[in-house]
Amino acid sequence: MTITGIITAIVIGAIIGAVGRLVLPGRQPIGILLTIGVGIVAALVGTVIAQSVGVATTNGIDWIELVFQIGMAAIGVAAVAAFQRRGAGHR
Repeated sequence: MTITGIITAIVIGAIIGAVGRLVLPGRQPIGILLTIGVGIVAALVGTVIAQSVGVATTNGIDWIELVFQIGMAAIGVAAVAAFQRRGAGHR
């Protein structure tokens, strides 16, 4: 993977993670780096799921794939936030 690919993954991950946080109600107690990490993983998992259900890859923006990615980011952010809330309660 080139440096451009890594930077692109970070930028896309940040955007996907941020949008995933926005679609969730309330406040999520996770930091920006964790949000970016969740966004990167969600983008990859969302792409795999979209392709496995037959969403075709196009030259433009793959809107259906993007919906899968944002959905995975929302699930990931909610899971990480719940884990951190539970962990904070046991201190």
